[in-house]
Amino acid sequence: MPGCVFLGVLCATPVKSDRAVNALESLIKDRIAASSPITFRDFMDMALYHPTLGYYCRDAERVGAHGDFYTSPATHPMFGALLALQLEQMWELLDKPDVFQVVEAGAGKGLLAQDILGYLPHLSPAFAGSLRYTAWEKQSAFAVPAPPGAASDPQLTSLPNRITGCILSNELLDALPVHRLVMLDGRLQEIYVTVKDGEFVEMAGSPSSPAIEQYLAGENVCMVEGQQAEINLEAARWVGQAGQRLETGFLLTIDYGDLAPDLYSPTRRQGTLMTYHRHMAGSNYYVNIGQQDITSHVDFSAVISAGFRAGLAGQGLISQGRFLENLGLKVFIQQLRRRGLSLETYLANRFAMIELARPEGFGNFKVLIQTRGLERVSLHGLTADNSSVKKLREQGHGLPVPLLREEHIPLLLAKYPHEGMTTPDLIEGE
Repeated sequence: MPGCVFLGVLCATPVKSDRAVNALESLIKDRIAASSPITFRDFMDMALYHPTLGYYCRDAERVGAHGDFYTSPATHPMFGALLALQLEQMWELLDKPDVFQVVEAGAGKGLLAQDILGYLPHLSPAFAGSLRYTAWEKQSAFAVPAPPGAASDPQLTSLPNRITGCILSNELLDALPVHRLVMLDGRLQEIYVTVKDGEFVEMAGSPSSPAIEQYLAGENVCMVEGQQAEINLEAARWVGQAGQRLETGFLLTIDYGDLAPDLYSPTRRQGTLMTYHRHMAGSNYYVNIGQQDITSHVDFSAVISAGFRAGLAGQGLISQGRFLENLGLKVFIQQLRRRGLSLETYLANRFAMIELARPEGFGNFKVLIQTRGLERVSLHGLTADNSSVKKLREQGHGLPVPLLREEHIPLLLAKYPHEGMTTPDLIEGE
């Protein structure tokens, strides 16, 4: 490619730990040999989504103690229960339709679906009877379990059409492949991947698509010399597709990220791209290919703009911690003491529930709600001290606290694998 500048050898030839990784690495190198160089976006797409060898397509454990990371649904079923409360209010705001569709995009193995549907018996029978839950997963390698009341089709290649209800995604957009950019000599350059002496190397060249510069111009992003950044064109396309399929209702997006001014701040000179392998964060994308996650922060400014272009109205952007507290998380934590649990069970559940809203972790995730066919509405998750949480305080024992099951991660045991886990700092603050 004319004008390309080598950025250097990033790593030695990746350590080959099994046949699958060897095969995927070879496939990527074969593609580079045929059409060198390739964009980092295409490298990431193959590493994560190759139909049989990609990270998200292999039959392997990704979430949990034996995986590479954990998620809110895997942390505690209270996450699903609180989302069920929000979905019930959404159903009410749509005038209680006879059929209320919930389409969960990127459902993985269906744990969130199980927790949402498992809490329905404690909510309005009319709402429970109206709900039709579809657990959707792009990659056909995932056979998403279908709990009672849920439809699951691992062969779906796109979202269903004409949805009345809610399209829900949790940590979907951050896993979509991104273009990587760098400002060199006052010019915006894209990062490409090639092979030199058998090793993956990066090189900078002209952006592969006019959409890249258009994206940054639309966000009013001005990068400084030497700054790297990622842009996720796939996320904007996905939101546009979801908006077109939503006839009436809500698009609920939960992920980690920021608005453009923070995401592309000069203080983030290296961007936000990270790898996760066996619960260790890293920045070498060219090792453990197909065995490690590659992820970047979501640009919520772009997601909001894409929704607007698709005819969606923004209802609010809020941290996950605040969202869950508005839905009653603290009330449910307080109710744990009244469950008559053993100390070990009580501490394990309380620790996990707090983790959902901890500012240094999941609590700093963002929750974005967009709508079609609705005027400005007052959603409980976006409104502090709302009527729903007041009612929960008054009910006391009105709604039960779901408890950890074996499908969830024993976070307390992982963090405090010793007898000192009953220390006062874990039980104070009730």
